[in-house]
Amino acid sequence: MKLSTKGRYAVMAMVDLACQGNGKPVSLADIAVRQEISQSYLEQLFGKLRKGGLVKSVRGPGGGYILARPADALRVADIILAVDEPMRTTRCRVGSPSGCHSDKSRCLTHDLWEELGNQIYLYLSSVSLGDVAGRRVLGTSRVFQAVEERRPAAAAPAVEPVPAH
Repeated sequence: MKLSTKGRYAVMAMVDLACQGNGKPVSLADIAVRQEISQSYLEQLFGKLRKGGLVKSVRGPGGGYILARPADALRVADIILAVDEPMRTTRCRVGSPSGCHSDKSRCLTHDLWEELGNQIYLYLSSVSLGDVAGRRVLGTSRVFQAVEERRPAAAAPAVEPVPAH
């Protein structure tokens, strides 16, 4: 499954909002700077997130966006779906009985990729925005980092005294 920038940026911006907001409005300009995302692109994404009921806009001086619900109640899958990001792993049209081949049959690996998509959706549905913001999602890079941190420091090589002649 390829997740486009739309879904990734929406999740990044929402994590930023969860981390920086603390119940106070956060401006898209600030999120844009911190996350290195175009502000105009964020405006498009946040329009969809607002329509999806995930954020609320606050107008006026000091305005911006706040989370519509606590971060632990918002799921990563909901964020991705709110910005119209389909979670597809097959070439076939979602929900269609016909396949992607020219004769409308399904490819031999269709069920494999469709089940992978289901598993990805289940995983993203199990992870809350609060989990990501609180760094409670342990990725493999952090697993390797934790292993490295537990290793004892390499001892200096023993130096044999050189006998005097």
